[in-house]
Amino acid sequence: MTRATLDTPLAGVVGDRTAKPLERAFEMRTVGDLLHHFPRRYSRRGELTPLNDLPVGEQIAVVAQVLDVRERQMQRRNGKLLEARITDGTGTLTLTFFNQQWRVRELLPGKRGLFAGKVSEYRGQLQLQHPEYELFEHRDDAPGGDRLDEAAAKAWSETPVPIYPATAQVPTWTLQRAVELALDALGDVPDPLPEEIRTAEGIERLGRALEHIHRPQTDADWRAARDSFRFREAFELQLALLDRRRRAGLQSSTPRPGKDEGFAARFDAALPFELTGDQRRSGATISAELREPHPMHRLLQGEVGSGKTLVALRAMLQVADSEGQSALLAPTEVLAAQHYRSIVDALGPELTEELRPVLLTGRMPVAERKRVLLALVSGASRIAVGTHALISEGVSFLDLGLIVVDEQHRFGVEQREALRQKGNQPHVLAMTATPIPRTVALTAFGDLEVSTIRELPPGRQGISTFAVPEIEMPNRAARVWARAGEDLAAGRQVYVVCPAIAPGEIEDGFESPEEAADPAARRGSGAAADAAAARRLANVEETVEELRRHPAFAGAEIAGLHGGMPSDEKDRVMRGFASGAIGVLVATTVIEVGVNVPNASIMIVRDADRFGISQLHQLRGRVGRGEHAGLCLLMTTAAAGTVARERIEAVAATSDGFALAEIDLELRREGDILGTAQSGGRSTLRLLRVAEHGPLIAHAREVAGALLDRDPELAGAPGLAELVAKDHEAGLLDNLAKS
Repeated sequence: MTRATLDTPLAGVVGDRTAKPLERAFEMRTVGDLLHHFPRRYSRRGELTPLNDLPVGEQIAVVAQVLDVRERQMQRRNGKLLEARITDGTGTLTLTFFNQQWRVRELLPGKRGLFAGKVSEYRGQLQLQHPEYELFEHRDDAPGGDRLDEAAAKAWSETPVPIYPATAQVPTWTLQRAVELALDALGDVPDPLPEEIRTAEGIERLGRALEHIHRPQTDADWRAARDSFRFREAFELQLALLDRRRRAGLQSSTPRPGKDEGFAARFDAALPFELTGDQRRSGATISAELREPHPMHRLLQGEVGSGKTLVALRAMLQVADSEGQSALLAPTEVLAAQHYRSIVDALGPELTEELRPVLLTGRMPVAERKRVLLALVSGASRIAVGTHALISEGVSFLDLGLIVVDEQHRFGVEQREALRQKGNQPHVLAMTATPIPRTVALTAFGDLEVSTIRELPPGRQGISTFAVPEIEMPNRAARVWARAGEDLAAGRQVYVVCPAIAPGEIEDGFESPEEAADPAARRGSGAAADAAAARRLANVEETVEELRRHPAFAGAEIAGLHGGMPSDEKDRVMRGFASGAIGVLVATTVIEVGVNVPNASIMIVRDADRFGISQLHQLRGRVGRGEHAGLCLLMTTAAAGTVARERIEAVAATSDGFALAEIDLELRREGDILGTAQSGGRSTLRLLRVAEHGPLIAHAREVAGALLDRDPELAGAPGLAELVAKDHEAGLLDNLAKS
């Protein structure tokens, strides 16, 4: 009999009737896909599971004991209702079945088993309607009465039972049975991890680890297997990232050395201020890499307002000195237009005339678009700023030497690659104003070199931030608008940010944190929570009208701004706010990054609990950019003690973006950080958790780097070479980078 391998099609091992639901639910196609679907926890046949805090509306699987069973005639329809109560010794859960009296013979009081279904609530009692269940005594491996002694029965009852991530159509015991079939059919499993690394790190062989994680006899079995798979996951990911970096460094690119009396030198000589130390250091590193005959791949991260764009512009001028062109890719039209205006202002009339920077967006008039395209393909323009329009067909460059991707996490790898293909191995500089914790940088951006700017330019005023709980402190909430009116009267300007455009209309691409999708988690409970839930999300449309009627804003010019507006209208509003003609700008997060209006002194964020920590930090960075100190007021109806309120209070407590990034990492789900996209049925991360396993990730990177130093082509580890190739091909690294 031919033994199965990890690449064997699943249907040939578990049968079509099981394989098809597994593919639909989990994209499993091979034995390896199934065996890498690890248990989410372990229970015991003799163990009872707490029933008091089961989440209503979710699929659950619990170990419990039957308490009692009763039948009654249904009043509004024909037939009988069977109700069985199960217990964990403290709480109870009701199982309901319609016209299935035969279950009385199975669900006998005292029986233990696994019960699975969707939790609902009826008259204050949690219940499962028509749940799936499996009683432990019905399993083939259960000890049979007097045939086994008490010790054997005790061992059987204490053997860990794997509980798998499941669905209503594929319950956990279906997965368990499929896994057992696969393990029984599996032959020897080749291990791609070299023996010397396994020995040094105390890692189980792959076949043994698969057996122990799915069929453990003791807790020590599954813990050892779990730790082995965590190291494998971290090691394989870091190996692939380091290999990508190594291969990128082997490619050839046109060196961009600059000139002693060129554009960059003239620009620096005209700067009316001194660069910060971090700007000089980052700029020197980038300048040196642009001179190399290999493409630069660097991530420039920095605090809000730290001057990253200035560093990027100096790099563009160095490329222009070698007759090359640069393209700055921005995620929104508002940000692209702001970058374009800032670059023109920074260059001054003379350099602007020589370099002819252009702006390209998707909604430009046809004649203007043709003019821009001609300037790029002819090489007349050395700097292009634009949105996704830069990626579109028909956009060509004479000599694209540098790509700058602003807020790079908003672009997919495919989009960045499409722009890169418009040049001959151009240098790439990715920028983010969202500080990244070290472990996230190692995981999501491990193929990029990282430069960091922490210093703010001298003269920047501080920003004071306060949480404003509207329900608990209505007087403070009312004071927000009066305070904004005082700054308006003093000649300053105000931002008001809302999570929605209009009632029921959320900005495209806006993703609120996990808790925002769960009103109970976000708002808490009680009368205050009920009042909060009844009020709809603050939106631009209604807020504009509300503020126009507010006495504190009498005589002020108030305008709305959001991503759904026509390009010329957005540009008109932004120009009006930048010039001071508009006193109050009510906007969505289109003003989150890059927008620079030094006269704006107050940032008011409505329903601030709908935003993540990094978004709030970015938003408040729009104020305090001129001679006046900034004030950020985070209005919220989130209840005290909720995660949503914790986020707001964390932002109010510190202005250190790097400290907030670490807090954000602790509060957010893994999927929010790294994405949950799958490729070829393989999730980006399985057992590895960036928030918890930073030291392991860093250590795995050291081990992977040492291996590549010894054997760059992995000739001595063909299994790893094949694995790395598959990861590149399947896009696993790209899924991580999209986050």
